[in-house]
Amino acid sequence: MYENDNFSGYETGDENTTGTFSGVSAAGSANGYTTYQMGGSTGSNTEPKNPKKHGGYFRKAMVSVSLGLFFGLFAGIGFYAVQQGTGMLKTGADTAVVDEVTSEAATESSQSTPQLATNVTYVESDVSDVVEKVMPAMVSIVNNFTETANVFGQQYTQEEAASGSGIIVGKTDDELLIVSNNHVVESADTLNVTFIDGSEAQAQVKGLDSDMDLAVIAVSLNDLSDDTKNAITVATLGSSDDLKLGEPVIAIGNALGYGQSVTNGIVSALNREITLENGATGTFIQTNAAINPGNSGGALLNMNGEVIGINSNKIGGTAVEGMGYAIPITSASPIIADLMERQTRTKVAEDEVGYIGISSLQEVTSQISQMYNMPEGIYVVSVEEGSAAANAGIMKGDIITKFDGSSISSYSDLQKTLQYYAAGDSATITVQRPQNGEYVSVELNLTLGSRPADKK
Repeated sequence: MYENDNFSGYETGDENTTGTFSGVSAAGSANGYTTYQMGGSTGSNTEPKNPKKHGGYFRKAMVSVSLGLFFGLFAGIGFYAVQQGTGMLKTGADTAVVDEVTSEAATESSQSTPQLATNVTYVESDVSDVVEKVMPAMVSIVNNFTETANVFGQQYTQEEAASGSGIIVGKTDDELLIVSNNHVVESADTLNVTFIDGSEAQAQVKGLDSDMDLAVIAVSLNDLSDDTKNAITVATLGSSDDLKLGEPVIAIGNALGYGQSVTNGIVSALNREITLENGATGTFIQTNAAINPGNSGGALLNMNGEVIGINSNKIGGTAVEGMGYAIPITSASPIIADLMERQTRTKVAEDEVGYIGISSLQEVTSQISQMYNMPEGIYVVSVEEGSAAANAGIMKGDIITKFDGSSISSYSDLQKTLQYYAAGDSATITVQRPQNGEYVSVELNLTLGSRPADKK
């Protein structure tokens, strides 16, 4: 009993009999139950009418134990019912209830406990292992360029810089090859690449494709230390044909120019058709993984660490949220392979820059393009006889839109591109030519000439 109860006696009798305790009296039993009263005895000199019955204490203890067992049983049932009703009951630390069972199991499950899954598919939120594996193949790119503006007929220039991303996709005996977006590297005065170990090196343009917004740049291996060469890796290119809606993906890039950062999400849509600023149309992967300025040219990865897309912030723009786009790697791979085979170009001396031979030209701005339904580019007003342009077949009325894959929308674009080409170099020039009331694309092979003395 309790440590503070001090019993001096225990007696039971019939319904008129009172047993005396020290401070507690048994008022008698009715229907087999004994009642108790607090206080003094009802008569200290009263003798029991019946002999003292043995086992009363044992019976009382058994009743108390029984009540305790019943209380525990019903409390447990109630607790189970509440948890089942609220969905809080767990079947184990790492198990889950199966949603689909066989017809036989379904019949039995209505009369038995829920079926438990032996194989559970889930999305792993910890992508650190994948990121650690692929990060050595990621680079940050800074495009240092010159911004030119005309104010009241006066030309002003200003040095600017823009950030982007790249992926190491190959290595030759002499060069490290990096894929990025065309808009990340075009019109660059210099390209600075930062690697996983923090080291930097200058890169040169190897090939550009403005229609797919792809570019390959090269870094000389002689410009890299042994530590950097050991720290970097070549990315593994996967397949975008096997992607499924809802599949988890990871985006890595130089967001806002702060350095490499990681975001994740899912495949939101496949084969999403988008029209680019230059009028070209392509199909892209849509994802809700955050793709911000600076992410352009970075990798979209599957959970195996394979590159399945090349991110482009320029496609989605900044007016939307949760809708990023990436160039499918299956579509990009043949173009990347072609760009990797092109000649790496460096800027040539100013007096050695090649000469086209267009004597007069006019810019077709976006405003003029909308007003007159003309492609943006450089309108050829006249061509010099015997010039490189004339020999290539460029005609009056043509609109130059590309030079060796680089988009040309202004005279300054053409000047910046020609800085990499010397007299005697060949390039493919793309013009839009009016035919039967509409413009058609024509590709011409141009071999640059030397600038005439009176033009220098």
